[in-house]
Order: sequence, then C-alpha cells, then structure tokens
Amino acid sequence: MHKRKNRPLVLLRMVLMVAICAIALVALFSVHVHVFPSSKLRTISDSYKLPTQHEVGYHRLKNELSWTQEFSPPQLSKVPPPLHKLNGAREILDLDKLWKPPRPRDFVPCIEPGPSYSSPAESRGYLLVHTNGGLNQMRAGICDMVAVARIINATLVIPELDKRSFWQDSSNFSDVFDENHFISVLVNDVKVVRKLPKDLATATRAVKHLRSWSGIDYYQDEIAHMWEEYQVIRAAKSDSRLANNNLPPDIQKLRCRACYQALRFAPRIEAMGKLLVERMRSYGRFIALHLRYEKDMLAFSGCTHGLSPVEAEELATIRENTAYWKVKDIDPIEQRARGLCPLTPKEVAMFITALGYPSNTPIYIAAGEIYGGDNQISELRSRFPILMSKENLASVDELEPFMGHASQMAALDYIVSVESDVFIPSYSGNMARAVEGHRRFLGHRKTISPDRKALVRLFDKVERGSLKEGKGLSDRIVEIHRRRGPHVEGKAPSRERGAWTDFDRKNHFM
Repeated sequence: MHKRKNRPLVLLRMVLMVAICAIALVALFSVHVHVFPSSKLRTISDSYKLPTQHEVGYHRLKNELSWTQEFSPPQLSKVPPPLHKLNGAREILDLDKLWKPPRPRDFVPCIEPGPSYSSPAESRGYLLVHTNGGLNQMRAGICDMVAVARIINATLVIPELDKRSFWQDSSNFSDVFDENHFISVLVNDVKVVRKLPKDLATATRAVKHLRSWSGIDYYQDEIAHMWEEYQVIRAAKSDSRLANNNLPPDIQKLRCRACYQALRFAPRIEAMGKLLVERMRSYGRFIALHLRYEKDMLAFSGCTHGLSPVEAEELATIRENTAYWKVKDIDPIEQRARGLCPLTPKEVAMFITALGYPSNTPIYIAAGEIYGGDNQISELRSRFPILMSKENLASVDELEPFMGHASQMAALDYIVSVESDVFIPSYSGNMARAVEGHRRFLGHRKTISPDRKALVRLFDKVERGSLKEGKGLSDRIVEIHRRRGPHVEGKAPSRERGAWTDFDRKNHFM
C-alpha cells in the first residue's frame, strides 16, 4: 500500500526531470546555433529583386545559392558580443537616432520625361564608346554617353568596358550589366544595338577625344557636324564628357533614367548581391563601410600615413610607373592635412565609435584587398568584431564566378552598400558618390560622409596625447557632422554629385 501511494509522486518527478532536460537542450541550441531569420529580412528594393531562374539563365545558380541553408557564415561562428559602450561613445546612446534616415525635405526622384519629349529622331550614325576607369567611373560615363547619343541623334553601340586599367578586368558589358534590360528601358530615348552592322564593321571611323565638361552646344554643333563625313564616331573616353549644368531638363532626366533604371547589374550579380544583403541583415541593422584603403587608391593619392617606409616606397614606385597618373611627386603630410587622403582603418574605427555606434554593430566592408592586411584592419576588428565582407559571407564556390573580375566584385559591394541601413565612405571617390546618390534616389537612406580634414586634426591630437578618446572627442566629432550636407569641404559639386546626387529647388532630383 505504501508503494502504491508513492507511485504518483515518482511519476511526477520523472515528468519534471524530462521537462528540465528538454528546456536545457533548447537553451543549448539557441546559444550555439545562429539561424538566419529570413522572416525578419527587410524587403529589398525593386532595383535588386532576386531574378527568377528563367531570368538568371545561369545553370549553377541553384547549387551555388544552396549555401543559404547553412546556419551561419563560415567565418563568424562566435556569438556576437553583448551591447556595451566603448571609450569615446556618447554617454547616452540613442540607437534609433543613429539609424534614422534623414528627412526627405519634400525632394523626390524625377526621371519621367516632360510632355514635349518625343521618341528618338532618325539616327544619323553610330556612336562607339570606350569607357575608362573602375566600375562607377564607367557607369557615370555610360550615362553621359546615353545623353550624348540622344543629343547628336546617334545609335549607341553597347559600350566597351575598360580592360586596360589598373585592375586588368576582362569583363564585357553583358558580364556586368543586364544588356537586354539596358536596351529595352532606353527604347524611347535612344536606339541601342549590340554591335555595328556588318557593312560598317570596316568603315572609316572618327576617333574623337570628346572635350571634358562640354555643354549641349558643343555636341549639337562641333560633334554632330561630323556626320557629314563619317558614319561612325568613336568616343575614346567616356568620363566627364558632359557638362553638369545648363542642360535641358529632359537630358538630365535621361541621365538619371540611364543610371538608376537602365544600368541594372547582370542577373547573377543581382542574385548574389541580394544574398549577401540577406546574410548581413540576419545580424540586424548594419553599416556598409566603403573602406577605400586599397593599394591602387593609396598609390594614386600619395597617402602613406600609418604605413611603413617599405610600403610607402612601393606605392611611390607604382605611381611613378603608371603613365596616365600625371602627378608623381606628392607630399603625403600635406595631402592628409588637406583632407585628401582616405581615412585609415584605425581612424574609421575611432570615427564610428565616436558617433556612438556600439561594439556589436555589424559592419560590412565594401572594398577590395586592404593594403597591409590584418595589421591595418586589427584596430577596426577589435572595436567592431562583427566585421564582414563578401569573402566571409559567401562560400568560395559562390564567389568563384566573380573572382578575377574587379568590376563584378565591386558590383556586389555596390548592391550591399545601397541596401545597408547606414553607408559610410572613408573617401569621397566615384563609388562613394554613386552609392550616396543611389541611396538618396531610393528614399533618402542614411549616409555619413566623414569630414576628413577636420577629423585628422583631432586624430593627430589623440596620437600626440593632447586629446583623449571619450566624451570630449565624441562631442566634437558629432558636432562637426551634425549639419554636414552633401557638398564636401565647401567645394563646388563634382560631376557625380551634380549629375546624380544633388537636389535643385524644384522638388526633384536633377
């Protein structure tokens, strides 16, 4: 009888033990397994929607993207560190304010043609275009050439991408951009063909170095008159060929349509870019940092702060041996004091910390190989451990189709940068301006452009010991950037800013 009375108690104990074990197992897995929360992913803009399998036309895509079923990127197995403040962060962290996009001020994109805009006139000849520079320099040049083709009544032949620059990229237009989309979007603006007709393949062509920053009169008069002698005009370079101001509104809108609608990346690049965005988004709101600290940038700009004498000498040799880089002798100290050098990774780390972003902020590095490797990046990683890039967000097999093609790899960084919650460029080059403009076009997404000239003065004081990291430095940096607008250091807008990113006073872009 005694044993029968205790039987319910024994059963209750067994049930409790099983429940406790189950709870322990669930807790263990929740700590050690990081599952991508796809249900919480932000919707990507229409510009970067994942193409269908039919659109992609890339047979290996399904296998390549199967890595999304894994639990976490291979290079980040540790659980993100807990939220805490670092030296230099503001006393009160207003996280929502740190991520909040700027006010639109009633400015909206304006790319639709006006009521008097007509279909393209009868073509008078063919315009061949040889682009030059990196991805974003070529993008800007192509948009200019679309407008030029419209002005001179030319049929535009699909542009030839630069294969001779520093990066030695063999990519063709269709490897980087969606060629069919480009042609179809511009059908009511400019006639675009993939190549010259056979009967003109060997015809005499005028090779013209179009004058920089030229207005519509130059093209309507001097260039259009060349059709009287030639059927084919070849533009030897595409960058900075069209004036920034005093162009008809419909020509400016056409440049915007070409940039933000027609120049869509190739389907496999779009797909991979969206995948990288989703993987970054799994860590929460993130910063895309365009860390312009690659060898070519430092060699071109002559900036050597924080480098060894051997590294500085290597960069000087590269600059001396690059024929089309006209300036050979550069004073790196003066260059940095004038704010003309990209911030170093350490300086970027100090800047982001001073703004108030906590140490568990996910940061995507949009860049090529950082000069100096781990030695340069260590300070940034020590402050912000969730430091990611396409190389450790994607598997080797996934990136293999893009490897060795600088423009295609840069396109992946471009997509992630445009879709990030905050974009911070360490240098105001072509990529920074293009992304800043695209983000503003898509809805005034937050971009923080460091005032390098003011920052290096503060950072030098920190190095000398006359200023310490903490609230004082943070307050000064925040105040410097509180009302910082799109124009940098009081200068007149450059072509990318004026053509793609700045506002006029008529409540629209351009």
